[in-house]
Amino acid sequence: MTTRILICDDSALARKQMARALPSGLADEILFANNGAEALEVLRAQQADLMFLDLNMPQMDGYEVLQHIRAEDLPIMTIVVSGDIQPEARERVLKLGAMDFIKKPTDIGVVLSLLANYGFYRPGDLESAALSDDNLSAGSEPHSQTISVSLNDSLQEIANVAMGRSSDLLARLLRVFVKQPVPKVDFIANSELHMAISAAHNSDTYSAVCQGFTGAGIAGEALLLFADASFRDMAELLHYDTLESESVNVEVLMDMSSILFGAFLRGMGDQLDLQLGLGHPSMLGQHLQITELLEHQNSRDEQLLCIEICYTLEERNIQCDMLVLLTEDSVPFLEQRLQYLVD
Repeated sequence: MTTRILICDDSALARKQMARALPSGLADEILFANNGAEALEVLRAQQADLMFLDLNMPQMDGYEVLQHIRAEDLPIMTIVVSGDIQPEARERVLKLGAMDFIKKPTDIGVVLSLLANYGFYRPGDLESAALSDDNLSAGSEPHSQTISVSLNDSLQEIANVAMGRSSDLLARLLRVFVKQPVPKVDFIANSELHMAISAAHNSDTYSAVCQGFTGAGIAGEALLLFADASFRDMAELLHYDTLESESVNVEVLMDMSSILFGAFLRGMGDQLDLQLGLGHPSMLGQHLQITELLEHQNSRDEQLLCIEICYTLEERNIQCDMLVLLTEDSVPFLEQRLQYLVD
């Protein structure tokens, strides 16, 4: 008897990778949901026995889906698959009723082991090859080999996993829970960069540090925009002896950029199978609005591939934006690197 499977993830790349990790013959039918609301429609119709659920999604995230499953007593077994690898994230989903937790990117061996542990799969009973198109029912999304994955979608998923690593490091160092947004990925002109930044539309002041990076065929810079109102709380979390002074603010910026830039870029590099080297950090400015901090970009006539992540610490008045800006010349090489993730 085969298992009806639902894969819920807003990323086409993640859906494809998850479907590809399942052994042939496990399911007569694989359904896909792009967000939590779509997943609940499938579950309420009792069309799935096992769900692989992402946490980081727009509209309705994985936590909310698990809460609805519990409140409505929906008959589904759920394994969470997420780039958010904070210990607290795992604990929360297990308390909400998930059977288990798999970190992204999906590891086929881990998936098979979990399926065997829960009685869905016995080695030898099913072929270990990827699912064929015949396993999908009419009306469901095409098999992983034919799911269309755009450059933006691929980069968003890579950024999601890299963000999970940087947030996990921050959470362990500070003993906090870092809220995970959906990364924003877009092509934008240098001169219009400030218009695309979420924090640019408020009147708060920020301080910023930037750091260039290079790899085989890839170059860019990472920017950390730190809200001035967050400095004191962050200095306290970092256990500084002095909590308020200009030198402390600079030290906070440098410590935070070291933590976030290093972990994020290593996470990206690991997935793309390349090593990204960081240059020396430099201050962009202090106590300015976003538009003023980003003025140095206006003079460069170039399209950028921009990844934006807003880090927020739960129950703390701490918020910062990280921008990863890839040069226009990096895009062709990046597309080549991303292709192997899709194929």
